[in-house]
Amino acid sequence: MELWPGAGTLLLLLFLLLLLLLPTLWFCSPSAKYFFKMAFYNGWILFLAVLAIPVCAVRGRNVENMKILRLMLLHIKYLYGIRVEVRGAHHFPPSQPYVVVSNHQSSLDLLGMMEVLPGRCVPIAKRELLWAGSAGLACWLAGVIFIDRKRTGDAISVMSEVAQTLLTQDVRVWVFPEGTRNHNGSMLPFKRGAFHLAVQAQVPIVPIVMSSYQDFYCKKERRFTSGRCQVRVLPPVPTEGLKPDDVPALADRVRHSMLTVFREISTDGRGGGDYLKKPGGGR
Repeated sequence: MELWPGAGTLLLLLFLLLLLLLPTLWFCSPSAKYFFKMAFYNGWILFLAVLAIPVCAVRGRNVENMKILRLMLLHIKYLYGIRVEVRGAHHFPPSQPYVVVSNHQSSLDLLGMMEVLPGRCVPIAKRELLWAGSAGLACWLAGVIFIDRKRTGDAISVMSEVAQTLLTQDVRVWVFPEGTRNHNGSMLPFKRGAFHLAVQAQVPIVPIVMSSYQDFYCKKERRFTSGRCQVRVLPPVPTEGLKPDDVPALADRVRHSMLTVFREISTDGRGGGDYLKKPGGGR
């Protein structure tokens, strides 16, 4: 019985030591700072999702709930000292459905997406996100479209339904055609699902390019500081009259234009730094 006060004292000392250690790690270890920042980033999003769920539940599953999520997430860039600069927003078609395609670098893409997200636009996401706790439920309530990439038949069926939804409900969708996050300072080959969707629905494609994060964020180096990111909206690419056989050339053409802009805005001093000028194109 006499051990309990000693155990309590030990726990108190460990807690005080931890309080002293955390600021030391924050100021002395960039890697520790990286992990703290990423942990807070993900935890804060989960917390905000908890707050958003009851508000969104009033409407049920509805794309208009995406406005609520966007409003609640916009401030995060200020917490991290990230300046997001948007150019070309006038290129969004004003009154018709379309498919947005964007490059995919990390979970920080959420900041650029929320900055420029047009009305009645929802992302297409991998089905695993649906089970990401409060974030998954909030996304479902906001009308996010989930696909199982491992089951090709189901994915094709979902895309066909999305094509009908685009036309009948005046919805826009946001797709990351690389299919996964890419940290190598370029763009992976595009998967063609988004382009088949646009051709099937005969709606334009709106390419969006986010500059490299390498001047303030690098997962490999465990580095996460403040910085600037430029988001460039490119002119819409029409698909009227195109057929499924035209999809490969369409995807290649859009990727080429996006990669050209990515390299431009990642080396012009307004977003992304100059790392692309180095041999190998990245770190």
